[in-house]
Amino acid sequence: MKSLHDKITLNLKGNEKILVRGTFTPIEYTKDNFHVEWEELANLRVVVPEKQYATSVFQGFLPSKPVLAGETWKIEEESVLDLLRQLHPDPHLVRDADSQGLWACLRAYNDKFVDIVLRIHAEFALKGGWFTPSQFAGNLVIDRTQGKLVRFHMHVPQTILNFDVGWDTIGCTDIGFCPKIELCAGTQPDVEYDISITQEVAERTLILCFYKSEQINWVPPDQAVAIAEEQVKLIHVISIDGPLTDEAC
Repeated sequence: MKSLHDKITLNLKGNEKILVRGTFTPIEYTKDNFHVEWEELANLRVVVPEKQYATSVFQGFLPSKPVLAGETWKIEEESVLDLLRQLHPDPHLVRDADSQGLWACLRAYNDKFVDIVLRIHAEFALKGGWFTPSQFAGNLVIDRTQGKLVRFHMHVPQTILNFDVGWDTIGCTDIGFCPKIELCAGTQPDVEYDISITQEVAERTLILCFYKSEQINWVPPDQAVAIAEEQVKLIHVISIDGPLTDEAC
């Protein structure tokens, strides 16, 4: 009987080309109208709408050793940068001390298919500044029996504010919303998995790979007051204007 304690090996085979579709829609909103006043930002578009890649590019998203459901591993940087160049000619990985890296998590599998959840922090260098999406999230589905990629999807989530931008020429930053920034290939199969963790647990596991702040036992303000009174301790309050769990801040 299969269990969460079973490790599996993941590999892609063959040299077939995989067609990836890229989308970068016009920016819909920025708080200080950078997307209107800054031509470089206003004209951000996908570089190549459709491009074929070797299967080996996606091997870089897979672990180098057998893994358990719920286990994480680092994705190869060059594979990600190669794909991101389809969206913009000058991508870079975010190197902040607390949020650097690019990680994947084995979410589910059965005898035929595997579902992997991924999270990547990257940005694009612009003429006179930079553009930092909140995150690139997504998944890969692999046919284990044939060693083929079935589905690949990497996108910036459609949260209210999903990117940060810096206009170095004038020394200011802004925040805004872009409806769709994504790369995708194949179609999502309708699969029932024998071994799995939920999407929410997988995403939470990946957040913990990036942010040490998420290891803190956060409590609501009313509970914090009660705990402080019980333990005779002060409450340290921090005011922030953005989320703690992505780069749109």
